[in-house]
Amino acid sequence: MSTPVLKKHYLEKVVPALKEKLGCTNPHQVPTLEKIVVTTCMGSAPDRKVAVDDAVIEIAKITGQKPSITYSKKAVANFKLRAGEPLGARVTLRGERMWDFLLRFIHITSPNIRDFRGISSKSFDGMGNYALGFADQSVFPEIELDQIKRQIGFDIIFVTSAKTDEAGRALLAELGMPFRDLKKGPEGSDGDKAEEAAA
Repeated sequence: MSTPVLKKHYLEKVVPALKEKLGCTNPHQVPTLEKIVVTTCMGSAPDRKVAVDDAVIEIAKITGQKPSITYSKKAVANFKLRAGEPLGARVTLRGERMWDFLLRFIHITSPNIRDFRGISSKSFDGMGNYALGFADQSVFPEIELDQIKRQIGFDIIFVTSAKTDEAGRALLAELGMPFRDLKKGPEGSDGDKAEEAAA
């Protein structure tokens, strides 16, 4: 099995760049991407169960992996929600699927955002992990616009092994995350290969 394009770029280009930038003395100190979590909550939908089923289908299309259903832990009277009811869906991507998803996200999904000028580099959690929200699924190329039944918002969480936001930001920037103020990533032939693989 061949190594995913973006993982190859990480090993060959990102690791040496981060060793220098972050002052790492050995490769094991260099932060890496551990997983990507795609999640949605349909708690406010009047037809919640059907909405969760729709969300499961959409996340599966976007990620290529069947998500698990999340359930409410407690009752919420305002939403007429009982404990244990289906509430949303989430999927955790690791390994090859994670790298392939990130490649498509950088080269296809992000530029698909209307009036795209890059994404904020500030949405880190203090421990090197980055979260990004989408109001609906229409920006994902895997979704056919005429097949959308309802607007479904998503959160995407990029979980890294970085200990600080600075290290996590440097990692994602070197991988090609289109931050507005920090643009880095595959260039030249590597960038061309990445774009071809994402197409």
